[in-house]
Amino acid sequence: MNIIVDANIVFSAILNTNGKIGNLLINSQHKFTFIAPDFLRIEIRNHYPKLAKISGLTKAQITEADFRVCKQINFISEEQIKTSHWIAAELLVADIDPKDTHYIAYARQFRCKIWSGDKALMRGLEKKGFHSFISTNELYQLLEKE
Repeated sequence: MNIIVDANIVFSAILNTNGKIGNLLINSQHKFTFIAPDFLRIEIRNHYPKLAKISGLTKAQITEADFRVCKQINFISEEQIKTSHWIAAELLVADIDPKDTHYIAYARQFRCKIWSGDKALMRGLEKKGFHSFISTNELYQLLEKE
């Protein structure tokens, strides 16, 4: 099952690789294929100082956690997404959070759900009829059904 991974999920996993989210990303590749836009790699590295401050981890520890988490994610270039999906995504998120356009375009391209903790994004999109989200608990339930 393909799942689009939002930045906040990756940040949570890096902050606690042994937590529920970290465990899902690191240990469930036999059940899920995690996908993210290429730009997420840069965004993660740009947030290293903030992640270190929040967690008390060293830069080396953040780098190691980043590696452990991100090696389970298939990063796909933006060029592989159809223009029609970009346009539809831009229209959907324009008044919610334009920075999330990538995740919506990818979900449309790969016909899958987005794993996100962004409540404002989810509420805003659900009001517009976009319901392609999956929660951490739902992923755990799917994992346990094996």
